[in-house]
Amino acid sequence: MQAVINARAIVPDASGSFCVQDDVAIIYDETIQAILPMQEFAHHAFTGAVLDAAGKYVSPGFINLHMHGCAGKDTMDEDPEALPTMASMQARHGVTGFLPTTMTYDMPAIQRALQRVREVMQSPAKGARVLGANMEGPFISPAYKGSQKESNIQKADFTAIADYADVVKIITIAPEELHGDYHFVEQCQQAGIIVAMGHTAADYATAMDAVDHGIRHITHLYNAQTPFHHRNPGVVGAAFDSEAVCELITDNVHLHPAAQRLAWHAKGGKNIVLVTDSLRACGLGDGESELGGQRVWVRGMRATLADGTIAASVLSLNDGVRIFRDNTGITTAQAVELVTKVPAKELGIYNTCGSLIKAKRADMVIFDEKLKVDQTIIGGRIYA
Repeated sequence: MQAVINARAIVPDASGSFCVQDDVAIIYDETIQAILPMQEFAHHAFTGAVLDAAGKYVSPGFINLHMHGCAGKDTMDEDPEALPTMASMQARHGVTGFLPTTMTYDMPAIQRALQRVREVMQSPAKGARVLGANMEGPFISPAYKGSQKESNIQKADFTAIADYADVVKIITIAPEELHGDYHFVEQCQQAGIIVAMGHTAADYATAMDAVDHGIRHITHLYNAQTPFHHRNPGVVGAAFDSEAVCELITDNVHLHPAAQRLAWHAKGGKNIVLVTDSLRACGLGDGESELGGQRVWVRGMRATLADGTIAASVLSLNDGVRIFRDNTGITTAQAVELVTKVPAKELGIYNTCGSLIKAKRADMVIFDEKLKVDQTIIGGRIYA
């Protein structure tokens, strides 16, 4: 048994919304055993190891639903050390669970990547847990391919992923390419796979029809999709006019701060999930890198292809939380919900993680006001 003491714990209030509970202790092993005021903890004859948070925040561990790579490694790498290396770096930034994300490669390469994800799920690496895979493509629109390779784009075919239904948690498609036939979506839903809308040329009506047919996740809102216009609201308008969960890449490169604020207000502070969409260059600094078999140049927070197209990000999730909080003026607790409760609920795992509640997994992160991570605890084990 262990304990984190002198914590500013981010916990659910009576309504389920996150708030800060000051001066508390969290007792845990693999799961949380108790959350109690320090005054009460002082009367316990506690003999386990104690970690002093020294007045810093303690929140549920972060969940990153969309990330391609970091620390020089990528989900598509034919390298057994790629996913463990990524898991290690994710943990250093407060992430306790993530979805390695594939690119629009040829299908055999994608399937091999999914098999590698499966193997790590079955034999977990040290660091953040691999919760499954996110497939970004290849069932997307050439018109909004972004940094995806056009020659590998295909029509949606469930048979190509059926053998990996236990691994794939989210798959991004362009709904207009279905031409009104939602059988693929139905097959995914039956398999427990979340179907997302992204890299899409869908107009507003098509996007709303897709939402009505179960495509209720928007991949990196605003980017690689039809924009909002007052006479043609596009995918962005459909995102704002529905209950779809919207990803935001909050690096101030993909999205202007005002666009981030607009999304927060338009969605009523609900159904927003912060992601990184990071590439292998994340954590390596400026220089040349690679994404989806294409050369990428990184300068500061911006990663681009040769033609200037934005190519994923070099964002870490803790920084994304800080940037969004500061851009919108919301509380730290509200921002943390968007990388804990929201993704956990969407993945259907909120009963076991995503909030600090007795009997849930002891997945926690300790950080300061600037979201600088001090310690990450995964399943009761202090990682970083």
